[in-house]
Amino acid sequence: MAGHSKWANIQHRKGRQDAARSKLFSKLSKEITVAAKMGDPDPEKNPRLRLAVKEAKSQSVPKDVIDRAIKKSTAGEGDDYEEIRYEGYGPNGVAVIVEAMTDNRNRTASTVRSTFSKNGGNLGETGSVGFMFDRKGEVTYSATVGDADTVMMAAIDAGAEDVDSSEDGHVIYCADTDLNEVSNALEGELGESDSTKLVWKPTTTTELDLEGMQKLMKLVDALEDDDDVQRVTTNFEASDEVMEQL
Repeated sequence: MAGHSKWANIQHRKGRQDAARSKLFSKLSKEITVAAKMGDPDPEKNPRLRLAVKEAKSQSVPKDVIDRAIKKSTAGEGDDYEEIRYEGYGPNGVAVIVEAMTDNRNRTASTVRSTFSKNGGNLGETGSVGFMFDRKGEVTYSATVGDADTVMMAAIDAGAEDVDSSEDGHVIYCADTDLNEVSNALEGELGESDSTKLVWKPTTTTELDLEGMQKLMKLVDALEDDDDVQRVTTNFEASDEVMEQL
């Protein structure tokens, strides 16, 4: 399974989820506010907002927090947020994409650049690693919704492109522009998804040993600790043996 899918498992093993929960809520709330500001504040009329709300619910964000984030958009908050993508290389030449949402471009650029350099990485120009990823829609389900064949058939019927099934669950990929439609169709067949979002899916990967993974995790953790950073994606690949030692 590609690097970005494993990352959630690593975070879970490290027990960071509870410690990072308030930070995660804040980032999901920011996405909801901006999505509502860019379109209609009604999720049913705004696909991006609907997906943002769905992702927030999958992470157990309380309803009042979600409602408050939508209200912020109508109150004029979120006007100054700008979406920026940074690209660079981490330790051992791993490609890294950093998605940020900021009201101060200079501050964020400076922090991201510094974080890369302090953790054995190198911030590059936009496009320097983007060619190693495809922009895709990703819908995940737990293994309990059905076997690989059942999920594959549901995915084909929904218009998805690919399915990656393992004992950890099912990851369904579709064209980025089809995510809202595909996720709705899958919901009708398989029920509520664990997660529905746009991702950068690696087309080429870099194999890491244990030391390489530890260095990469240090960089990604540092990047994700920045309030302006919404999501970090890498193209690492690691053996099960390495993953178990983390």
